[in-house]
Amino acid sequence: MHRTRDLLVKQRTQVVNMMRGLLAEFGIDIPNGLERALMMAREIVDGAAPDVPPDAVKIVGTLSQQALDLHVRLREIDRDLLVWQRSSDVARRLMTIPGIGPVGATVFAATVGDATQFRSGRQFAARLGLTPLQKSSGGKERLGRITKMGDKYLRKLLIIGMTSLVRRARQRPEAVDPRLVDLLARKPTRVATVAMANKAARVIWR
Repeated sequence: MHRTRDLLVKQRTQVVNMMRGLLAEFGIDIPNGLERALMMAREIVDGAAPDVPPDAVKIVGTLSQQALDLHVRLREIDRDLLVWQRSSDVARRLMTIPGIGPVGATVFAATVGDATQFRSGRQFAARLGLTPLQKSSGGKERLGRITKMGDKYLRKLLIIGMTSLVRRARQRPEAVDPRLVDLLARKPTRVATVAMANKAARVIWR
């Protein structure tokens, strides 16, 4: 389900971007955000043709229908994942971790399997490419960017989850861990997000 979901998300993004590009050639801009693009796609499918040449109307209509069809299939998979999450003890426990939703909880529960194959939470985080590169210079060790090795899909979902948590911390700081608010005050947002993903990976392993 997750492999199929990832493929459909990529296809939906490609179709929406093609819609944006085609309409932009005629001076029609779709506002940022997936929901705005799907709303316009629905309007076009329902008969609200944009002010473009007839051939372009036909192509945009095809793209709009394809974007909507992909979105429907994705919602069906998300519903199935939610059902699976509720039936899995591991996935239910993973859902208690801040920033981990049904998609993240189910993919870790289904993919990782026996966490004892990793000696520590740090090793698990390294498997996801979330540990920093170590650079030595003049006898001193410096930490660089994360390795980005390992499972790209798992790493991406963790980053997305932590990005959502950061957004919540910006809007409602009283609703999140004070240590997160302090981290965001000290570090750039992207650095803080990756650090949170690293920590979440260790909690997931534990």
